[in-house]
Amino acid sequence: MGTVPVFPHREPLTRTDLESIDDDGRRYELVDGVLLMSPSPRPLHQRVVARVLTAVSRECPREWEALPAPVDVVLTDNTVLIPDVLVGRRGDFTERALVGVPVLSVEVISPSSRMIDTQLKRATLEKAGCPYYWIIDPYEPSLLCLSLHDGEYRTVAEVRGDQTARLTEPFPVTITPEDLVVDYLD
Repeated sequence: MGTVPVFPHREPLTRTDLESIDDDGRRYELVDGVLLMSPSPRPLHQRVVARVLTAVSRECPREWEALPAPVDVVLTDNTVLIPDVLVGRRGDFTERALVGVPVLSVEVISPSSRMIDTQLKRATLEKAGCPYYWIIDPYEPSLLCLSLHDGEYRTVAEVRGDQTARLTEPFPVTITPEDLVVDYLD
């Protein structure tokens, strides 16, 4: 793997700086001009992402599209996130990114991303006006579904293990955390 990129200026980084980084297998994001780097995800993480994407894609309205990472979500010139699964309006996607606020952003917690996913990204997306934010912890396993009301996230569902979340917004989805992590080869 390559080294972490070095930028010749001290100002907050921008989307242009982010796009100049060579693909080295890491995930780079920006929050208020600060570079965040995370390693390649583990198989458990990707198993959960694939199963959430399948569940969400099944019911996603035609005017929206559900995609897995890595897809940049450009909130501002100095804030670019990469949700593990995102649902966005088709018209907001460009050739390179989703420009604007997604309808739904889903994060699957990794050991290295817990604080970023549960606090930093949550606060950033709340401030940006993302209507729905889900956090999945595959190690419990659990699912926390948040919905934006009056500018603040409120819990609409929180389930663990074999409990099932039957969601109606942003569209009907049924998810059981335990089913997201089971390795069917065992």
